Amino acid sequence: MYDQVAQNKRRSILLILAFVGLVIAVGFAFNLVIGGGPIFLVIALVVAGGAAAVSYWKSDAIALRVSRAHPASIDEYGRLHNLVEGLCIAGGLPKPRLYVVEDPSPNAFATGRDPKHAAIAVTTGLLEKLNRVELEGVLAHELSHIKNYDILVSTLAVTMVGVIAIAADVGVRFMWFGMGRSRNDSNDSQGGGGLTIILALFGFALLILSPLIGRAMQAAVSRRRETLADVSGVELTRYPPGLISALEKLRDDYTVVGSTSHATAHLWIEQPQAVAEDEGGMARVNRMFNTHPPLEERIALLREL
Repeated sequence: MYDQVAQNKRRSILLILAFVGLVIAVGFAFNLVIGGGPIFLVIALVVAGGAAAVSYWKSDAIALRVSRAHPASIDEYGRLHNLVEGLCIAGGLPKPRLYVVEDPSPNAFATGRDPKHAAIAVTTGLLEKLNRVELEGVLAHELSHIKNYDILVSTLAVTMVGVIAIAADVGVRFMWFGMGRSRNDSNDSQGGGGLTIILALFGFALLILSPLIGRAMQAAVSRRRETLADVSGVELTRYPPGLISALEKLRDDYTVVGSTSHATAHLWIEQPQAVAEDEGGMARVNRMFNTHPPLEERIALLREL
């Protein structure tokens, strides 16, 4: 388990570097599309660095705001606080900030940059539909994400994926409305037009593909970490049936989280968006970029413990 956590930290560093690299590449592609000079490339580097800094310090606040989470008061959510406090004592963790999302779908996520600056959000549906033992299993899973240092890269991915998608969208709009082509046409008249066109097309292709690359990287962030959090969560509670029963209830519940987005989907304990075949056309797209391993596989693994 300790080897897995150490490996997780190394992968987190690599994934963070990969996300920053992709943001820089998108900025470079944006520069090619609009036909800008070195100044635009410098701006792209500054934006990439700024995005990384904002992601590190503020991604948890962004994730909580996007999910419409509000602080869970001790008076109203005493059971939630008691369960988390007991698990934190057992796991040697500082108590994270607790939030509630007003949503009937049972789900939860952890966010933050390290155990000292972490938060857990649960939906009202989770609190209503799970009993105490099942809820303890879910909270242990989320605390395991914190203990295993999954939350840093997962939370950074929220902002990075959003920045990549926005930059790509703006770049495509520039190209579509001719704001890049007019600049490139002036370069063509000065010679070297063929190379300029090739570079612009390359930049345009990169802008089109970058959101898909970002989503694929987002899926890589989450899938293996969910399984590890399941196992380490059971290690924390010493009671596999609790989390197994909770995952079975999540599997059988088809409601989706209303206050979520593609950028935050990987944070939740299960896929918060529609993935069933009878839930519309977007379900097929969501399955293509599913950030979670199938619940059946996770349940089967826990039953073997």
